[in-house]
Amino acid sequence: MATTPPAGEKIALITGASSGIGRHAAIRLAERGARVIATYSENPDGALDTIAAIESAGGQAMALQLDVGRSETFDAFIAEIAREIVARWRRTTIDYLVNNAGFGQMAMFEETSEKLFEAFYRVTLKGSFFLTQRLLPHFADGGAIVNVTSSSVLPNRVDAGYSAYATMKGGLAVLTGYMAKELSPRGIRVNAVAPGPTRTRLGDDAFERFPDVIPPLVERTALGRLGEPDDVGKVIAALLSDDWAWVTGEQIEVSGGFEL
Repeated sequence: MATTPPAGEKIALITGASSGIGRHAAIRLAERGARVIATYSENPDGALDTIAAIESAGGQAMALQLDVGRSETFDAFIAEIAREIVARWRRTTIDYLVNNAGFGQMAMFEETSEKLFEAFYRVTLKGSFFLTQRLLPHFADGGAIVNVTSSSVLPNRVDAGYSAYATMKGGLAVLTGYMAKELSPRGIRVNAVAPGPTRTRLGDDAFERFPDVIPPLVERTALGRLGEPDDVGKVIAALLSDDWAWVTGEQIEVSGGFEL
């Protein structure tokens, strides 16, 4: 079995770390001493901003391009990781994975196209499934994984227009439990976080373009404000840490009491 490195030598891979929850998870993990691999799909400048924020605080990080919706690229991506972590950090394994990359788009059930449905499937569910699977030979025993789902998969959270999105996030929530069960012999913990309404770039910067939707969401939130990416990023970083070493197979809602 692989030897677990000291806390300050852990390596974390965060998909979709060029903005939003992924960026803040990366920054918070770096604050805890992890070395960070931040992936991006179409926003290299955002990824470089994430790296700059980490390095300016004394952390270590690198950005790599990855389209989670294209599983045929995973082998080459993982080979690139293997080369880079040996060259930069003298390691052959990673310790943490955050399956965060995704996108949001509202579409009523009757109007959802197969193209949109398949895009949600490839990025949210298939991508997380097979990226994690192919990373396992390069994953340290005793590591931890966090899947980013959504409060839309929780009971009594059905809002019209999110059938395809929530279906795939729901699949990821179910997958979390199976991964936790099957990876437990290696001491790998797997949990999920389910963010509520959060000010991110999902839905093509919907909150920026449609600020009038914010007050009704705030009214439905017990703590009285819209969630910020860092609210979720802090929870992800904590959940990966040894502070939560006896928790696996769980989905933690991070919503400020949305619909409480």
